[in-house]
Amino acid sequence: MSKLMKPSGYRALLDTRQTEQGIKLIKDFFQQNLSTELRLRRVTAPLFVLQGLGINDDLNGVERAVTFPIHDMGMVKAEVVHSLAKWKRLSLAEYGIEPGYGIYTDMNAIRADEELDNLHSLYVDQWDWEAVITPEQRTTAFLKNVVERIYAAIRRTEYLTCETYPQIKPFLPEKITFIHSEDLLQMYPGKSPKEREDAICEKYGAVFVIGIGGRLSNGEKHDGRAPDYDDWSTPGDDGKAGLNGDILIWYPVLGRSFELSSMGIRVDREAMLRQLAIEGKEDRKELYFHRKLLAGELPLTIGGGIGQSRLCMVMLHKGHIGEIQASIWPDEMRRECAAMGMALI
Repeated sequence: MSKLMKPSGYRALLDTRQTEQGIKLIKDFFQQNLSTELRLRRVTAPLFVLQGLGINDDLNGVERAVTFPIHDMGMVKAEVVHSLAKWKRLSLAEYGIEPGYGIYTDMNAIRADEELDNLHSLYVDQWDWEAVITPEQRTTAFLKNVVERIYAAIRRTEYLTCETYPQIKPFLPEKITFIHSEDLLQMYPGKSPKEREDAICEKYGAVFVIGIGGRLSNGEKHDGRAPDYDDWSTPGDDGKAGLNGDILIWYPVLGRSFELSSMGIRVDREAMLRQLAIEGKEDRKELYFHRKLLAGELPLTIGGGIGQSRLCMVMLHKGHIGEIQASIWPDEMRRECAAMGMALI
């Protein structure tokens, strides 16, 4: 069921015209910074892929993809992408990208099973990026370095936004803090994963939680991850499992933690076989993407997605993602938002 967070005393700092101008400013500036920081070239991406190839991201494994038959191809089915995690890796192989370089693209998705609230929409827009790495770079230290470079681009974007609109004041800390999901559990054993994220983000302001997808010492996962893109089972430099994670910030407008990016070093052959076995998904080995990876035909990579509307929402201090993007919302939510000064597009 949809639910609405109601920030106390909320007031939009920009009118509709300024908001639209701000969205363009932020998107243009950030993607150029991301491209330069990580040495990424822009490519064109699909909105949908053929069903049954193992290319689409199945997220937590339960979300339904929007599907449709293709009349001119014998009614074979296509499905709208959930993300481009696997497609990007196939593209890197096709383009012959060398280690140290990569690609980024505008990813647009429809997630029909999303629970609608201030942060979650049926429509998802991300900068999906992927870069080729060497075997020696499959380490926690390298992962942290990439996270710090992305966070630096986010901070530069905040500076530009506040310079352009002086009524918006910066709030992001200078540095991002790293913590493993197991250590986070030990710090807050009586809290849920979401409550742990809120607590650590309120304490530090910006956090990267490492190791998301595998089971922790309490037998539960911090959050779900598919077994065939992020590597959440290989031990890192400290011996704890996982070479992936989430970039989270404390968002004072809503008084809660806020995910800006999910990313990580991707599975190699051994990690994918291990994770497919852990999740009971070994039948996927026969799919197109998985066969190519197991045959050594795909490069080692690191990659992720950075929410476009989410980043704009944070930079412009908005209370609802619907103030940034056009989507469908329940009538009651629209009425409540209008009463609070949240003008949903």
